[in-house]
Amino acid sequence: MVGIIIVTHVSLGEALVLCAQHIMARDLPNLLQLPVSKADDPDEVVRRACQMISDLDDGSGVLLLTDIYGGTPSNVAQRLVEAGKVEAIAGVNLPMLVRTLSYSHQTLDVVVSKAITGGLEGVLYMLPTTDQE
Repeated sequence: MVGIIIVTHVSLGEALVLCAQHIMARDLPNLLQLPVSKADDPDEVVRRACQMISDLDDGSGVLLLTDIYGGTPSNVAQRLVEAGKVEAIAGVNLPMLVRTLSYSHQTLDVVVSKAITGGLEGVLYMLPTTDQE
C-alpha cells in the first residue's frame, strides 16, 4: 500500500488527517503528517521525513502531499523526491487526500494521478441555491 505523508505548515496536516479519518470512518495506518514551523531547521525536518518514509514504505512507495509550492514544507518534500519511489504534490486539500487514500492500494503512479484529479475536481464554484417552495 502506498504510504502518504502530509507535510504542511504547522497544524494543517493534523487537521487534514482528522478530517480524513472522520470521512473515511476507519484507521488510516498508511497516513502520517509532518508539521513544519518557520522555527524548524529544514535539515532536521528532512531527517524526520526520511524516518517516516522508511516507516511507511512497504515497497509500494510514498506520496508526499504538501500545502503551498515554494514554502518550507514543499521545499523539504522536493528534497526527498525519488522518481518512482517517493513522489510529491503541492496544493493538498481534503478532496485530494480522500481520493489519495481511496486509491492507495494501487501503484504509486496511479495514486499520484488520482490525487491530482481529486484535488482539481474538488475545487468548484458554488452557485446560490434557489427556493423551490
